[in-house]
Amino acid sequence: MTDARDLALPTGYSDLLGDLQDRVRATRTKALRTVNTQLIELYWSIGQAVRVQQEQQGWGSQVIRRLSEDLRKEFPDMKGLSARNIQYMTTFAGTWAEGPIAQQPAAPLPWGHIMVLLDKKLGPAATHSYAAAAVEYGWSRNVLLNMIMNKTLERTGAAPSNFAQQLAAQDSELAQQVAKDPYNFEFLGLSREVAERDLEQALMDRITDTLREMGPGFAFVGRQVHFDVGGDDFYLDLLFFHVEQLRYYVIELKTGKFQPEYAGKLNFYIALVDDRLRREAHADTVGILICGSKNEHTVRYSLGRATSPMAVASYTYDALPAEVRNELPDAGRLTAALDWTEDTED
Repeated sequence: MTDARDLALPTGYSDLLGDLQDRVRATRTKALRTVNTQLIELYWSIGQAVRVQQEQQGWGSQVIRRLSEDLRKEFPDMKGLSARNIQYMTTFAGTWAEGPIAQQPAAPLPWGHIMVLLDKKLGPAATHSYAAAAVEYGWSRNVLLNMIMNKTLERTGAAPSNFAQQLAAQDSELAQQVAKDPYNFEFLGLSREVAERDLEQALMDRITDTLREMGPGFAFVGRQVHFDVGGDDFYLDLLFFHVEQLRYYVIELKTGKFQPEYAGKLNFYIALVDDRLRREAHADTVGILICGSKNEHTVRYSLGRATSPMAVASYTYDALPAEVRNELPDAGRLTAALDWTEDTED
């Protein structure tokens, strides 16, 4: 009998195989997402029902424990029905009290993500914001946890800027959303002031972490990008391109305190990028000066006179507290294929 592996393949077989493989992957992914959403809806409905009884009948932990035992007896093969998990469900229903949950940002998230959000007790607004961001950017559970611990959303958009004066309203809002203050360079492992070139080198050595701290959508273009201006040489520190906003971001690094002349230099570099690199389809180039420290009043005066859109931010090496680090998932836990299939038994 001829082995199928030895068969002479007809023209177009490889293309068809690739297409079918893509279809199978897409369908499997869609099916998993559907199952996950159904599970989240079930958990929310259980939590909502128990929550109502807690409010009306004063159900306590013993009643919930008995409920857990009865449910697990009826559904022995189903995970996630522990008393502890049912308590999470009631908190979940209280956090997203306005149903239906299918229309809320948390609906597409795996249960493990939702547990992280509930554990951190961020308050309704921050919880909903991190849930929406996790869905939009596809954060894994440990990335979500790191984002929360680093207060990423709280720092995003906080840098003083002149965007409102130099950009159209929509562009101003988009640019402001990516300008953090302070930038957290804890991942560099530095604990003291270093030379600007050394800081720049450290950021390049950890480019993946640098891009993560810059935020979604940033792509690295170059370091010490050279411009010849009538025989004079100029080198801007770092150049990024935001693939969603379609604009260049010029990043200048200063390890000391902000000085007004820094804004003038950055203004000059933005003009160069606009003239030499920017294409017709691109949005206005934006500059971000990241310095060791700054006087807010000096920054405001300097930005008010600048003719290009720019922001001024500080940076920090602040590390996460030891107790927070201990909460971060280890590599073994992160290899779980689906967060929501984990058993949450006490």
